[in-house]
Amino acid sequence: MTIASWLAASRRTVVLTGAGMSTESGLPDFRSPRTGLWARFNPSELATVEALHHRRESFVEFYQYRIRTLQECQPHDGHRLLADWERRGLVHTIITQNVDGFHQEAGSRRVIELHGSLRTVHCQQCGRKEPSGIYLRGVLTCACGGPLRPSVVLFGEPLPEKAIDQAWKAARHADLFLVLGSSLQVSPANQLPIVAKRSGAKLVIINWEPTELDDLADAIIHQRKIGEVLNELNEQLTEVNG
Repeated sequence: MTIASWLAASRRTVVLTGAGMSTESGLPDFRSPRTGLWARFNPSELATVEALHHRRESFVEFYQYRIRTLQECQPHDGHRLLADWERRGLVHTIITQNVDGFHQEAGSRRVIELHGSLRTVHCQQCGRKEPSGIYLRGVLTCACGGPLRPSVVLFGEPLPEKAIDQAWKAARHADLFLVLGSSLQVSPANQLPIVAKRSGAKLVIINWEPTELDDLADAIIHQRKIGEVLNELNEQLTEVNG
């Protein structure tokens, strides 16, 4: 059977998306030579609670750059197709390691954000949330006096417990688990395909480079843009259902 056939037959398809999904929209990832964020900043030093409190100017500059870059980009065909598949009942849940909010912007509703979102900022002291655009306008302090920060998981912070619980549950109940643009190097996200596979799901990995879980997958696609692959699958779905 083809991937499209598995997708058509699956009653509960779960999708895990990583940085490769976002870079096709023009967002820089962390590690790519010359274009990644590491080329301009050191996220391991700046994306921390310590930097929020003791290197505030550099922390703000880093996240203003990320929010500004986000506003200059938009979802691509792959995001829109996943949203369409959700409406058609072909995708049940999206689990994402990304913080750009492109899945929701494209129309997906059942999205689990493992690392938070750059779409909002919140007060480190009282938790009040605001749209992240205020950060670009220089609003950096909450009315309570606490520092505002993007609503993303900083280095050293735990992932949101609710999101993790939802992700484990989704993986355990998947019939088909699609990995799109994740190197599967970051824990605990890299354990989700294993959980799905052990629970009986078909595993498909679509990533530019090989991953450590390729041997576990039922189908692998490398060196292809995700948007192009999903478009092809969508055309094949029409044939399968036709």
